[in-house]
Amino acid sequence: MTPFQDPAVQSVFDGYKPDTHKGVLALRELIFETALTLPSAQPLQEALRWGQPAYLAPKGSTIRLGGHKTASFALFVHCQSRLISDFTSAFPDEDRLEGNRAVLFEDPRQIDANRHGWLIARALTYHL
Repeated sequence: MTPFQDPAVQSVFDGYKPDTHKGVLALRELIFETALTLPSAQPLQEALRWGQPAYLAPKGSTIRLGGHKTASFALFVHCQSRLISDFTSAFPDEDRLEGNRAVLFEDPRQIDANRHGWLIARALTYHL
């Protein structure tokens, strides 16, 4: 597991319910693993945005992780970007979505490193 650099971010993770905690930790690892393969995503910054863990790359669009009112956890992207529409074009009908802002999950086993890694990579390099 990638160590936390910011105690405030770790505190938010520690406060999640067990199902949410396991899922957002798995997504967090996928974000860091994906960023390592993208030199343009370095340095990757982990911070809190709107009270949620957020991941920012120098030329990327912010990714946030957190619980959701209709799912155990979610991966959020900027709602005014093309990220979700591009994702659904590449992977139609494979995920439950909330409009153009989030991929919703009930179980960490739903996380697919290839499919969701594709979305993460696009977000981390969105402005290139």
